Amino acid sequence: MRLLLVEDNVPLADELIASLGRQGYAVDWLADGRDADYQGTSEPYDLIVLDLGLPGKPGLDVLRDWRGRGLATPVLVLTARGSWAERIEGLKAGADDYLTKPFHPEELALRIQALLRRASGVPNQPLLEVGALALDEQRGVCRQDGNEVSLTAGEFRLLRYFMLHPGRMLSKSQLAEHLYDGETERDSNVIEVLVNRLRGKLGRDVIETRRGQGYRFGGSV
Repeated sequence: MRLLLVEDNVPLADELIASLGRQGYAVDWLADGRDADYQGTSEPYDLIVLDLGLPGKPGLDVLRDWRGRGLATPVLVLTARGSWAERIEGLKAGADDYLTKPFHPEELALRIQALLRRASGVPNQPLLEVGALALDEQRGVCRQDGNEVSLTAGEFRLLRYFMLHPGRMLSKSQLAEHLYDGETERDSNVIEVLVNRLRGKLGRDVIETRRGQGYRFGGSV
């Protein structure tokens, strides 16, 4: 899952990038509201974490303009401000959730997880479940019919994206756009390798290939 972090506090941004990276998220970071205004609608993010006190353009104005242009990406607002009026203002501008600084990174991670599941229409349960598969997002492991299956970091990222989009046809380029940040070179062959590894661990029928279209997850799972 690819996230955009818009935060001008460099130490905090570094901490969040490292923490979210360990959880298998691909994170792009911006520190200026004007840059965020453009990039938020030009790249296919799964979720945006937005600070309100930004240079260049205030976060609330950025959020209002995103929503005015029809951006439906979930947005989690971060702010050092704690009044009820400002919370309500952020929600009215189109925020999907609101987290006041200081906060614990684990709380942010759980809120991101909940928003991603809500956006995909998946129940927010302790484990991400599709058929006989259950993915533990905190530990990065999968259970199939009760048996634990260990995953590499790349396999985990791909499987999580598949499980959040069961039954959908996903092209290699689409998968690459959502699994890697903007600084990483995207090689569709890597996606093919990861798909084959997942099939080797979970069964050939779990992921269907359609020539010229891509992959569909959710067969015999």
